[in-house]
Amino acid sequence: MVGMGVLSINARPVMPPLFTDNMVVQQQTHAPIWGQAKPGKKVTISTSWNNSTVITTADAQGQWRTEVITPEAGGPYTITISDGQKLVLGNVMVGEVWLCSGQSNMEMPIEGWGHVKNYEQEEEEANQYTNIRLLQVHKNTAPHPQRDMETNLGGGWQVCSAESVKEFSATGYFFGREILKNRNVPVGLIDASWGGTFIEPWTSAGALRLHPDMQEDVEAITQLPADKAERQAYYDRLMAEWKANEKSVVGGYVDGKAAFAQQNFAAWPTMTVPVEWERSALPNFDGIVWMIREVDLPAKWAGKPLTLSLGRIDDIDFSFWNGEEVGQSLNFGLTRLYTVPGSLVKAGRNVLAVSVIDTGGGGGIYSDAAELYVANPAGERLTLTGPWYYKASKPLNELTSLPVSDDSSPNRVSVLYNAMINPLVGFAIRGAIWYQGCNNEHKGYQYRELLPLMIRDWRTQWGYDFPFYIVQLANYKQLQTEPGDDEWAEVREAQAMAAQHVEKSGLACLIDIGEAGDIHPKNKQEVGRRLGLIARANTYGEQGLEFSGPVYHRYQIEGDKIRIFFHHADGLRTADGGALKGFAIAGSDHRWHWADARIDGRTVVVTCPDVKSPVAVRYAWHVNPICNLQNAALLPAVPFRTDDWPGLSINNHRAN
Repeated sequence: MVGMGVLSINARPVMPPLFTDNMVVQQQTHAPIWGQAKPGKKVTISTSWNNSTVITTADAQGQWRTEVITPEAGGPYTITISDGQKLVLGNVMVGEVWLCSGQSNMEMPIEGWGHVKNYEQEEEEANQYTNIRLLQVHKNTAPHPQRDMETNLGGGWQVCSAESVKEFSATGYFFGREILKNRNVPVGLIDASWGGTFIEPWTSAGALRLHPDMQEDVEAITQLPADKAERQAYYDRLMAEWKANEKSVVGGYVDGKAAFAQQNFAAWPTMTVPVEWERSALPNFDGIVWMIREVDLPAKWAGKPLTLSLGRIDDIDFSFWNGEEVGQSLNFGLTRLYTVPGSLVKAGRNVLAVSVIDTGGGGGIYSDAAELYVANPAGERLTLTGPWYYKASKPLNELTSLPVSDDSSPNRVSVLYNAMINPLVGFAIRGAIWYQGCNNEHKGYQYRELLPLMIRDWRTQWGYDFPFYIVQLANYKQLQTEPGDDEWAEVREAQAMAAQHVEKSGLACLIDIGEAGDIHPKNKQEVGRRLGLIARANTYGEQGLEFSGPVYHRYQIEGDKIRIFFHHADGLRTADGGALKGFAIAGSDHRWHWADARIDGRTVVVTCPDVKSPVAVRYAWHVNPICNLQNAALLPAVPFRTDDWPGLSINNHRAN
C-alpha cells in the first residue's frame, strides 16, 4: 500500500499514488497534477512529450497543484517533478483513463475469490496488453473527506501482466481491453470497488443532504469526532447496548460457558459447510442464523491457544468458543482469522458457535475448504468443513439496526466516497463504469433518485460531465414461474431510467448471462465487451456500431392486443430461434397473465385470451426471468414495464 506519507526535511517531492511510474495520463486535456513539497518551495514539472515546463509554488502546508497539457495518445514518456531535488516518473503513457467502481461484481477479480471463466488463459494473454495500466485503490473508509489514499498491487500504477491482472477487477480489465483493441490507445484503469456495498457510501455527504431520506444519517456521520480513538469508544458503547438488546443474536445459545456446554444441538438440522444457505437449506432467508460445529480435540491441544479460520462470511459474524466470544467481523468479504485463548480449549468436545447475520444475498460461511480450519501453535490443523448444526434465529426485518463502526464498515453514508473517491477527484479521466445495485434491492424506487444523484455528485466534484456507463443487474436466483412483482426488476428499471434520462449515460444489459446459483456470474468478458460497445459508440463516435439491445420506447393498444415499439430494434429475433418468452399482460384489474407475443417488424405484438381489454405489458420482470428477445447484434432486450404499479409494499414508501 502506498500513501502520500510525511515529507522529511531533505526528501524529494512527494506524489500521491495516482502519480507513479507506469501511469496513464488522459490525452488531449489540461490534466491536473499535485503533490507535496517543502512549504514555499517552487516546484517545476517537466513533461517529455512536448518538453514543456510548468512552475508552481507549495503553500504553507506544503501542498501544490497545477496542470499539464497532454498530447494525443502515445508514449512512453517521463514526467519530472523538482523542488531542487528531482523525482522522475518513467514509462508514462498518454491515453484513455477510466474509473471502475461499484460492489462485488466490479471488484470480482480475474482469479481469486470469484475467478472468471477461462481465467488461466486470460491471465496468460494479459501479458500482451502492456499498454493497459492498472491502479487499484485500497479498501478504506472515513467519516470525513480524505486527501490521501492507499493502493494495492504493489503500490501505484502497474503494467498489465499475467501477475498484476489476477486480483484486478475483471469487468474493468475486459472493458479496458475492448478500448485498447478497438481504439489502439493506452488505457489506464482505476479500480475503486468494495463488495457488499450500497450506493449511499459512494456518494458525498454534500450530495446526500439533498435527499430527504439521507439527511439524518449524513448528520450522524459528519458529527463524528475526527479522532479515531474517540470514534472507536463511541462505537464500542453502542455495540454493548445493541448486544444487551439482541439476546437472540449474541445470547440465546451462549448464555455462559456452563449453560452452553449443556446445549443439545443434535436435534437441530445440519447443512454442509462451506455453503451459501440461500442455495441450500434456507432459500430467500435474510437475517440471523446460528451455526454450530462440535470440535473434538486431542488431549495434547488442551490449554493451548488456537487459530480459528472461518474464511469469508456473508455478511456479519459473532463467533464463540465454548460459550465465550472470540471474534466478530461486521463486513462482507473479510477473512475471519481469530485467536481462541488457551483457557477456553479443552480435550474432547468443544463447541464452536457462529451467529451469522445476512443482510442480503447468499448468506453463510462460504469460503473454500482450505480456509476453514482450527490450528494449534505447532501448525497442526483440523478441518471445519462438513455438517454444521443450524437454526434460523430472527429474520432481518425483525432485527434492530446494528451499530456500525465508521472505521471499518463500508456501508455508512459517504464513507467510501470520502476514503476511496475523494482522493481521486480532479485526476483527469475519460469516464466511469459502475456495477452496483444488489445491496439496494429492497428500495428500487429510491434507487431511481440515488443513482442520478451520485452521478451528478461525481461530475460536480470533477468539474465536468464525463460519460457514466451502468451495468444492469444480471439474472439470478430461482427461475420465474409466474408473472408479477419483483424487487430486482425495480432496481433494473431504476438503472435503465438513469441511463435513459441522465446525459452521457448508458446501460449494459446482462439479463441473458447471469447464473441462477451465483450472484457473481463468471462471464465478465461479455460484461466488459458490452460496456466497451457503449463507449466505442457514444464516447469515441464509432459510426454504425450497435451498442444496445432493444429498448422499450412506447406502446399502443389495438383492441385486445398491445403493440410494443422499441429503439435499437433492427433484426428483432429470439435468442433460441423459438417462440418469444418473457412477456406478461394485464388488464385494469392489475392481474398478470403470461402472454402470447410475436415479432412484427420492429415491434412486438402481445395478447392473451384471458385479458380481453389489456392496459399494460411487462417483459423479463423478475429476478431471473425466462426471456429471449434480442436484436440483430445479438444483444438482449432490456427488461421493462409499461405500467408503474408499485406492487411491493416495501417500495411504496421511499424511506421504509
